[in-house]
Amino acid sequence: MILLDIVDTASWWTIVIAVQVVIGCAYFLCTRKSKKHEDKLTKKMLLEWKPKPLVEEEIFVPQPQLMGKIDEGMLNVGCTSFLGFDKEPQIMERAIKSLHKYGVGSCGPRGFYGTIDVHLELEERLAKFLQVEETCVYSYGFSTIASAIPAYAKKGDIIFADEKVWFAIQKGIDASRSTVVYFKHNNMKDLERKLEMAAFQKDLNPQRRAFLIAEAIYYNTGTMCPLRKLVELARRYKLRIILDESLSIGTLGEHGRGLTEFLGVPRDEIDLIVGSLEHSFASIGGFCAGSHFIVEHQRLSGLGYCFSASLPPMLTEAAIAGLDILEAKPHLIAELNLVANKLQCAFSGLNYFTVSGDDLSPIKHLYPRDVVMPYETKMEFLHNIEKYCLHRGIAVAVTSYIKDAEKNCPEPSLRIAASTKLNDAHIDELCDILERAYLHCRS
Repeated sequence: MILLDIVDTASWWTIVIAVQVVIGCAYFLCTRKSKKHEDKLTKKMLLEWKPKPLVEEEIFVPQPQLMGKIDEGMLNVGCTSFLGFDKEPQIMERAIKSLHKYGVGSCGPRGFYGTIDVHLELEERLAKFLQVEETCVYSYGFSTIASAIPAYAKKGDIIFADEKVWFAIQKGIDASRSTVVYFKHNNMKDLERKLEMAAFQKDLNPQRRAFLIAEAIYYNTGTMCPLRKLVELARRYKLRIILDESLSIGTLGEHGRGLTEFLGVPRDEIDLIVGSLEHSFASIGGFCAGSHFIVEHQRLSGLGYCFSASLPPMLTEAAIAGLDILEAKPHLIAELNLVANKLQCAFSGLNYFTVSGDDLSPIKHLYPRDVVMPYETKMEFLHNIEKYCLHRGIAVAVTSYIKDAEKNCPEPSLRIAASTKLNDAHIDELCDILERAYLHCRS
């Protein structure tokens, strides 16, 4: 009776749905297969198991020849540990102690479960050292600037960048999908001309964000940027400045705070300072420094910060230890500047090489004089010089570029790094062997 009353009062579509549900349940119950108990894995089965290969046949990929082993007593002018912290016992001891406490990795990105107290300590220490409101630390130097640029510059914005910026900046510009205008290397007249043209064409307007990107010391040339003029033009044309101080932090300024300190440019004139922990601090990773508002934005928008595992705690502790030494021994900066200046003078007197780099720049580029060769042949020639020097106890580095991907790909060169460990005898020996290497490889 109840069922008949429901049928009489219910609408036809309700009855159709109910019938479909009943039929579906019945079908499911009838067709359900009984669960079979899976055999448990045995030791014998594991030993006999042979996984299928990922590819049917072995693929051989040729690898470039490595420079070779650098022995303990060898003079290494290819390493960019400018302050000699790469073998500092105090740093190594603290890194090992941190390894025993935290383990090898942080096991996750900063925003999830990868933040450890040493990360917060390093960020606080860097902010205090650089005299800015806040910093955030990345786990890889390359991804720092490559993530910082697209965190702010987007499609529809315009970027003015020096044509000699290094590859990580180029990739950051590509990721931003912004319109990019490259100006001639350190040529402020060319930059000003292009800014005036952009203003005339109304590419510069309040509704369109504009950025100016430069390096304090250019990795590809060893030259310093004219920062005061850049700031002047940025303020006149209302540009936001992103400055990569990777090579100048720990090498310039009375306390090693970089080009801004060296030239007396106020920190608030630079919207975002980007630096690396992989040179003067002899660790891994990078950082961005600026106002709280600027830095905090990266914690949600910087892809290398959000999605990469955070800097391993032991390397974070190594960077803190390096910062401790630098703050306790600021005279290391003056010593490094003296060595860099001596290298510049010595290289300027070479017969078979020309030098690129400012007097105080810790990076020098040597180009073979009177050598007209195709790119690949010149690279081979420089690698032969590298091998000659290595066999005689000096490690130099040949620049490496992705020729087809680089914007205005630089000419191959020998990249020499100044260090507080170098003395006059080392510089004389280096110059002598470089000259002999040139003559040997040209014969």
